[in-house]
Amino acid sequence: MTREDYERYAAAFNARDYDGVFDFYAENPRMEFFGIKITTRDQLREFYSFLHSYVHETIVVEKFASSDELAAVEGVIRIEAYRDLTREILDAHGMQQFFPIANGDVQEMRQYIHYHLEDGKIASVGCAIVP
Repeated sequence: MTREDYERYAAAFNARDYDGVFDFYAENPRMEFFGIKITTRDQLREFYSFLHSYVHETIVVEKFASSDELAAVEGVIRIEAYRDLTREILDAHGMQQFFPIANGDVQEMRQYIHYHLEDGKIASVGCAIVP
């Protein structure tokens, strides 16, 4: 995966093109982050369709490095709520590790994301947030 490939991936994510995002993944990907597990196109679409019905989320890539087996990204994830996303709503959707956010609020989080690659496609994802 090149920086240009990743920029296309981030652009698809920022545009809410979930099928375009999933096209970057291997046949049986393993995404696990903050208590969420996603292994299919439908799960990815369901998770992000729900989340993005409350917030506008964008990825800003600051640093990128890759090899044949790994792509590493450092960037800022910006979340802006356009509806209240309460603790009760999050808990009801199995998202206990996510933070509530009120309409109009903005959260910015520095993230380090590792994408394990197989044949140029994303096979698994791991990420960490820096406080």
